[in-house]
Amino acid sequence: MSITITPLTDPDYRPFSRRLVWLASGDHPVGSAYLQLNSKPSQEHLAELELTVHPADRRQGIGSLLLDAALQGAAENEATTVLADATVGTAGDHFLAARGFTVGLRLVYTRLALADADPSATPVAGYRLTSWAGAPPEGLIESFTEVRAAMSDAPVGDISYGEEVWDVERSRYVAEVVAQRGDLLETMAVLDESTGEVVAYTELVVPGDGQGDAQHYGTVVVPAHRGRGLSRWLKAEQIRQTTELHPKLAGLLTDTAATNHAMRRTNETLGYEQTHEVHRYHLLLS
Repeated sequence: MSITITPLTDPDYRPFSRRLVWLASGDHPVGSAYLQLNSKPSQEHLAELELTVHPADRRQGIGSLLLDAALQGAAENEATTVLADATVGTAGDHFLAARGFTVGLRLVYTRLALADADPSATPVAGYRLTSWAGAPPEGLIESFTEVRAAMSDAPVGDISYGEEVWDVERSRYVAEVVAQRGDLLETMAVLDESTGEVVAYTELVVPGDGQGDAQHYGTVVVPAHRGRGLSRWLKAEQIRQTTELHPKLAGLLTDTAATNHAMRRTNETLGYEQTHEVHRYHLLLS
């Protein structure tokens, strides 16, 4: 079967990124490649690849043709690092390794079955919890945005991501994107009682119909407030609140860098169980 690689127009333009798309086809579509280009000034060197070939059409060089097109697209748009995720042990994992990609980070994916959840945690003196749906309230959005910067010291393995810059506008934008696709963004935060400012938070994206599994977006504690049990307290309370607000929800999903031992221990004590591991590959373009 003769294969044609066709570049497509992707209407998914966003303030911080845009995508290029290629379709592989013979007498029918057999695969595709998406390349997300980062337009944030500190991360313009990054491009994220998603490549798929139908199982029945693999081992015919189609993946390599799509990869060549995507890498050329990355180079033409001045990206110097291409990232790609693959579940450990899958065909995609072997494909990327064989084509020069290097594992830069290993991610551990876990799930909490809400039917079996029994969260409990001791409140931490000097702090109080608060929560909201959607964008942060005006009185907290500035300190909340500042806490996001604390994610800059999260384990990233051997990958050079560049500085992650947050401002109030971007915090609002994240909530808008989630709402536009019909989902719910719910946040539990820890406030320092002496200042009233946010010092930790955890986010959860819940399907709009309140069913299936919800996805954690991140849990952050400001460095000066770590080691006091805040992450477990706020995550336990989020689990409890979620079961009340969304009784039909089945589970909560999260992923953590394999080397983030503190967060992995917190999740394990709350009942999260491992489902699979993912290799985050990177390829440096010459």
